[in-house]
Amino acid sequence: MSSHNDHQKGLLITAIGGLTLTVDIPLIRLADGGAWTILLLRTGTTFVAAMIIWSIWRALSRNAPQLIPGWSGLVVAICYGLTSITFVTAVYHTSTADLVFILAFNTVFAALLSWIFLKERPRLVTLAAMLIMILGVLVIVGGSVGTGHLFGDFMALCSAFFIAVAITISRASGKDMGFTALVGVLLPLALAAFMVTGEGIQVNAPWWIIFNGAVVMPISFFCLANGPKYISGPEVAMFYLLETVLAPVWVWMIFAETPTRNSLIGGAILIITLVGHSLWQLHEGRKRRTDLAVHHPA
Repeated sequence: MSSHNDHQKGLLITAIGGLTLTVDIPLIRLADGGAWTILLLRTGTTFVAAMIIWSIWRALSRNAPQLIPGWSGLVVAICYGLTSITFVTAVYHTSTADLVFILAFNTVFAALLSWIFLKERPRLVTLAAMLIMILGVLVIVGGSVGTGHLFGDFMALCSAFFIAVAITISRASGKDMGFTALVGVLLPLALAAFMVTGEGIQVNAPWWIIFNGAVVMPISFFCLANGPKYISGPEVAMFYLLETVLAPVWVWMIFAETPTRNSLIGGAILIITLVGHSLWQLHEGRKRRTDLAVHHPA
């Protein structure tokens, strides 16, 4: 019974994280400021909030998770730090739809990295899904040629890669990385602070980005980083997709930014492939558990 409860708990935690994350890009856009100022405020408030939460947790309980568990934790923290830099840069250099659709590509990178470093050979269906997703990204990027969005698309691709590296190392180490993603913001915070000293603070509505860093980031990062402890990878991936689907909707409602035809076609290819593949993985997982139960009755 407890495993069923754990599974439900995992679904709830990850759903909260995924839904919270969908407002990240709209809040960055609403703050209306320079990229370095936004990065400074977003990472600074995230770090302060994480430290407060961790300090209270540590004061109340002996088993508070380590901020950076060993060398693997340090590499994961650096990866999340690089993700923050490339992600905020991408927000300023490409459309929201292109950014979140390309970010969904992190599942392909994760599968490739698991294959190379963890010797987890993907099934034929997974390889087919990866090829279709590469096609989807090429459709999006192809539509950006000549529009000045190519650099932003490349930054989004870098973000997807760094997230995949962090997920792969977290899985390989089996350690609790709940706070590691939040501590990783120190790297972009230092870089943004250095850049802002030269150009000054540029932001018109700072309260949006402060709310984003202090509330939205800690909730979404912590929930999504803890989800894999209770539920399978494909299930976690499904909740990451909430941002892919909803962020462009919020931006369209607030800023009337309509995605291009190529972006919608490529995005539809990515989402349909991901959902189909995740459902197949869940079905396979259930089938395997049923087979085990038949062969090894309790």
